[in-house]
Amino acid sequence: MKHLLPAGWPQPRGYSNGIEATGTQVFVAGMIGWDEHGKFAEGFAGQLKKTLENTLAVLAEADAGPGDIVRMTWYVTDLDAYRDNLRDIGAAYREVMGKNFPAMAVVGVTGLVEREALLEIETTAVVRRSQSSAS
Repeated sequence: MKHLLPAGWPQPRGYSNGIEATGTQVFVAGMIGWDEHGKFAEGFAGQLKKTLENTLAVLAEADAGPGDIVRMTWYVTDLDAYRDNLRDIGAAYREVMGKNFPAMAVVGVTGLVEREALLEIETTAVVRRSQSSAS
């Protein structure tokens, strides 16, 4: 995987401008911050952490993890809540995802299907597989 940074551009914080990757593509539907019983985590950072954990649970089914993620689109219902919680968001992100920073976008939306959801994240991963494990 190669992080793309045009000459002279500043290093982005918390994301990459672009990623070049070769392998099997895995697409994760929009994940939200609830558990298997439909109970939501508290607060923006709590829901973010659970959303990322849910994303990794789906990726694990494809033998993929945080290092395979190349793109994320975050849909948030309150951009001010996002901006006001950047420190907690960063801490929750690093706790679950480590220092993997894919190409990302944050989009403000008026609402999500699940009324209690504060954010939803779509994810694309590219898994590099060895020739011996390819089928």
